[in-house]
Amino acid sequence: MAHNAAEAEIVDTGSLVRRWIMYVVGIYILTFGVSLAIRAGIGISPQSSLTRTMTLVYTPLSQGTYNFILELIMLFLTYLVLPKDFKVKNFASLIPAFVLAACLDLNLKLTEFIQLDVYQWKVVLLIIGDAALAFGLFMMIRANLVLMPIDMFVNTIFKRTGWKWGNIKTGFDCTLLVTSALVGLAFLGEIKFIREGTILNAILVGQYIRLYFFLFKKFQSRKTAQAGERVEAAIK
Repeated sequence: MAHNAAEAEIVDTGSLVRRWIMYVVGIYILTFGVSLAIRAGIGISPQSSLTRTMTLVYTPLSQGTYNFILELIMLFLTYLVLPKDFKVKNFASLIPAFVLAACLDLNLKLTEFIQLDVYQWKVVLLIIGDAALAFGLFMMIRANLVLMPIDMFVNTIFKRTGWKWGNIKTGFDCTLLVTSALVGLAFLGEIKFIREGTILNAILVGQYIRLYFFLFKKFQSRKTAQAGERVEAAIK
């Protein structure tokens, strides 16, 4: 699941059970953060903006359901981009995608009471939501297990083209934003859920993850140093 050397340094290679627990908890925290960002009402991430817009276009389906449909589409596109590398085990990515969809719907239900009128509090809620979203993503990266279909698709484009992973991800997010805007204009007559909070989300999530990486590495360094001191004390 690690996309670069920095992520590879923080992955957990221990107990598989512990890593799966970390992964699922990470999914829950991530979707809780997404739910808070949605309740802030000042703009959400590209992926969330598209699936949220779809809930207004065809209301019987939940956002979690639309999110799962998007993951299915990405899995199919992954096959089209690099069919020779596509394995049956790739379908396993639909399991965490389903868990994420269920957790998203649950957290949207749990947070539906949140209704803020003061703009400053909406910004605060978005900042908290992005912090939770990033921490959940950090836990999933650290668990180093199954890639979600969307991440799998981005990785497949990377393998196929050799372009920088970050540039591919940025291009993918922009494509989702444009799609969300076009769907909103075509079916609702206006662009929904793409506001200043969308830009704030793009900035904050990346910075939060960098912060979590930094704090984790610092904690690990301190832990290693303390272990070394205990060994030296035992030898003496």
